Amino acid sequence: MFRLGPPKQIAYAVPNAFEAAKKWAQDFGAGPFFISEHIPVTNVFYRGSPAMFDHTSAYGQWGDIMVELVQDHGTGPSVVRDLYGPNESGLHHLAYFVDDINHATSFLQSLGFELGMSAVAGQTKFNLIDATQQLGHFIELYEPNSALTGFYNRVKEASVQWDGENPIRTR
Repeated sequence: MFRLGPPKQIAYAVPNAFEAAKKWAQDFGAGPFFISEHIPVTNVFYRGSPAMFDHTSAYGQWGDIMVELVQDHGTGPSVVRDLYGPNESGLHHLAYFVDDINHATSFLQSLGFELGMSAVAGQTKFNLIDATQQLGHFIELYEPNSALTGFYNRVKEASVQWDGENPIRTR
């Protein structure tokens, strides 16, 4: 039987990724944060229809888990706007690595969850599964590849000897 493993990332929707990253570093000791502005994504489908997803994300380590702080720049419907308005913030998704994204998506759909968005960032396809009615957040699925795992490792390694200085980095 298919099972999701432990989450690799916890993500929050935020009005401003830079300000949120500074606050997370100061208040919670997470970081440092690597910020990517207006991340290029292709093949975006929101609830089955072609869409755009213009966002900035800050990625930092918080203990054993990566934190993503997502700022949605769009004005139309999106998986971020499904939960939060432009000036609101809160838990958005937990991210998981899976061996087969299509199988994992189908399994979650068989449990009554809907596919909210699918897209490709660089070499990485990802799906956001709408679990908001059941769990209060989305589930993000990735098939790990060397670019993705390399980035996760880079963020984690940067946190090991981090002294709290310079909490914002460019990706």
